Amino acid sequence: MSVTDRTILLAGATSPSGLALARALVDAGARVVATGRSSERLHALDALGAQVEVADATSLASMTELASRLQAIDAVIPLVGGWRGGGGLAGQTDDDLHALMPAFDAVRATSRAFDSLLRTSDAGRFAIVSSTAVGRPLAGGANYAAVKAASEAWTRAVAQGFAKAARDAVEPLRAASVVFRAKALDPDSLAPQVLTLWDADAADLNDRIITLD
Repeated sequence: MSVTDRTILLAGATSPSGLALARALVDAGARVVATGRSSERLHALDALGAQVEVADATSLASMTELASRLQAIDAVIPLVGGWRGGGGLAGQTDDDLHALMPAFDAVRATSRAFDSLLRTSDAGRFAIVSSTAVGRPLAGGANYAAVKAASEAWTRAVAQGFAKAARDAVEPLRAASVVFRAKALDPDSLAPQVLTLWDADAADLNDRIITLD
């Protein structure tokens, strides 16, 4: 198997990482569907050859509507992110936490909306980008680490759901859910790892945490 001819959703893809990943996937022969809330910010993705959709990656209703129109999907990668923190534990404000929560909301919304389509694919993949801060959270980044830890827990629950569905259907596992961890996200390190998601069998890949260089 390879990424060629796969349909891959990049949800919240208007960041530099989203652009770099979309470019790498298109160059590898994948069909990329890229979402964002601003049609203007999607122009660059459209120019790369991605199918662009104005949609809110943090909204279950928006993602469910998109899933109903796409009908088939091989991978979903939510890319909503951002960082706010500093000031030690006392400086972890509610406003900062609320600003970080859309990243977790996107993980929840996309995984729920596309769950059945990923399990229908012959090689479905769900992947998130997390942080090494989960393994060593600092007081000044407690809000951020907590949101990333919640996102990882949800993604591992997706993995268990894939495995259980396969067992219940007495079928081989075809879908895998993966966590990528990075200290500071470098688009050039993320893209090669995404491209290799189809190099391994789902049973070997499911529930893995992969640290990016």
